[in-house]
Order: sequence, then C-alpha cells, then structure tokens
Amino acid sequence: MPRLNKILEPSKNKEKTMLKTVVIGGSGHIGSYLLPKLVRAGHKVINITRGQSKPYTDDVSWREVEHLILDRDKEPVKEFESKIAALNADIVVDLINFTLESTKSIAAALKNTNLSHYVYCSSIWAHGKATTIPVVEDQPKFPLDEYGIQKAKSEEYLHNLYRQQGFPETVIMPGQISGPGWFIINPVGNQDINIFKQIQKGEEIALPNFGMETLHHVHADDVAQVFFNAITHRNLALGESFHAVGSESITLLGYAQAMYQYFGKEEKIKFLSWNEWCDYTKDKTHIEKTYLHIARSGHFSIEKGKRLIEYWPRHTLLETVEESVTYLTEHQWLEK
Repeated sequence: MPRLNKILEPSKNKEKTMLKTVVIGGSGHIGSYLLPKLVRAGHKVINITRGQSKPYTDDVSWREVEHLILDRDKEPVKEFESKIAALNADIVVDLINFTLESTKSIAAALKNTNLSHYVYCSSIWAHGKATTIPVVEDQPKFPLDEYGIQKAKSEEYLHNLYRQQGFPETVIMPGQISGPGWFIINPVGNQDINIFKQIQKGEEIALPNFGMETLHHVHADDVAQVFFNAITHRNLALGESFHAVGSESITLLGYAQAMYQYFGKEEKIKFLSWNEWCDYTKDKTHIEKTYLHIARSGHFSIEKGKRLIEYWPRHTLLETVEESVTYLTEHQWLEK
C-alpha cells in the first residue's frame, strides 16, 4: 500500500530533533500546558491564535513559541486551512475545531503536506448518555446537543479517513477541563459562581434530584499530557481515540460536601426534584448547563490511554477542584 506508507511514514529528510508542530488555539486552557511541554521536548512550535488572550501559565518556554494571528471564524472559506497547510508542519494539533465541515476542510488541506500526525480535540460529550459504565472511547455514541453531535461526526470521519486512506489522525476526548484561572463547573453542574459564594458563607445550596449524578473534572495539565503522550507514542496512537480525564468522577453531593469542608463550613444541602430545582434556580442558562452535564453523567475509562500511550494523571479530581477554587479566592473572584 504505497499511499498508506507515504502518509504514515515521516520524511527521511526531516530533522528528528526539531519537529515543526502547529497548535491551533494554543493560548487556551490545554495549550497553556501543552506548548511548554512541546518546546522542552525540542519541537519548533507555532501557536495559531486570535491574539485575544494570554496563556494561563507563565513558563519561560513561551519565549521560544512563534505566534501567528489567525481567526478561523473570520477567514474566508478554506483560506484558514490553506494558511495552516502552507506552514508544512510535521504535526498539527487542532484544539478549536467544532464542526464536521471544518474537520473535512482541514484534513483535505493537510493531505499533501509533510504532515505525519493530526491530533484532533473532541470531547467526552460526544458520548452523550452512557449505556454502559465505565464508558470506553469506541462504544456507540448518543450525543445530546449540536456540540456533541459535531464532535462525534468529526471523530467518525477522521477514523474512517485513517482506515480508508491512511490519514494520520488521533482523537483526544477531554472531560470538564479545570485548573487555575477560569470558572470551573460548580457542584450543581453549571458555572454560576454564586454557588461557591454561598458555600463559602456557610449558606444552604440546593442540588437537583438526589445529587447522585456525576461530574468529571480533569486538570488542564493532565489533558495536555494526553495530547503530548499521543504525539510521543504516535505509532500506537494513530487511528485511536483517547479519553483525557482523571482517574475518578464525583457526584454532585460529594463535590458539594468537599467544598463545604474546603471552606470550613457546616454542610447545608437540600435536595429538590428536577422541576422544583428549575423553579428554584430560575436562570435558563444555568438550568440548561446543569441539564447537559448531569444528563451525561458517567465514569470514563482511561485504560486504553494507560496501555497505549502511558497516560497517568498527575492530579486527583479534588486536588484539581481545590487548586481552581484557591485561585478564585486568592484573586478575590468570590468577592465580586
């Protein structure tokens, strides 16, 4: 199969110690931890950014990153992909691709370049409602919203492209990305910071149902580790999907209890039926966010990641949550 060999085997003329790696959306949560890892590993790194935000980490490695300002949403059709292809990178990590159309377009543009690995960021939300637990990467998917539908379709398209044409792809599926510097998902499954404020003050909060639905926080550094390990274990990662999550999930109740303990407050939790909780909460945005999180409750396996790419999370779920909340308190976000 000459075409397959041509696509999958890196060029003999490339410098093995200086792979050119393009990261699309590298200034965000994942990229903030991934790009320094790539620089330290000897990659020539180009960060594709809209130039609107700074990385969440302060690392000397950022001095060696080249920044190219491009906006996928504002570039003319196919022009963004053409500019990425023109960089002729060995590796392209795509962190901000949200539609099947974009996936098809970037894959087509990269086919005749030096590409040896395209790493696509999907999401565990591509699974939708779990049918068996723990959830494994390749079981049937039933996404609940357009975001999950587009991710699932992109995964399927890329894996078919690998099987049929040898396109060198890997899919990474992060959980609820958390860490210092941004609002994490709270104990009721949305991003209402008032929940943390209420707990900090020792006030009562209300959980929907029995509080037994689960959340799957994962430190952005561990998510970056999955991407990095997929790159360093390329031959075993090709054509595969990997969950980028921690070793455990947590119930809404367990999370709420941990937060009362963190703030040194007496636990005050009440339970309301779903309809009662919606009436109590009132805010449609928070209600929708909670529904989409708790309807997709589950526990997501990382056994394939451990076996094939040596992924071992460095942060426990509660360590991740507490680090995030500590940032909120130290920067007075809970006082605003």
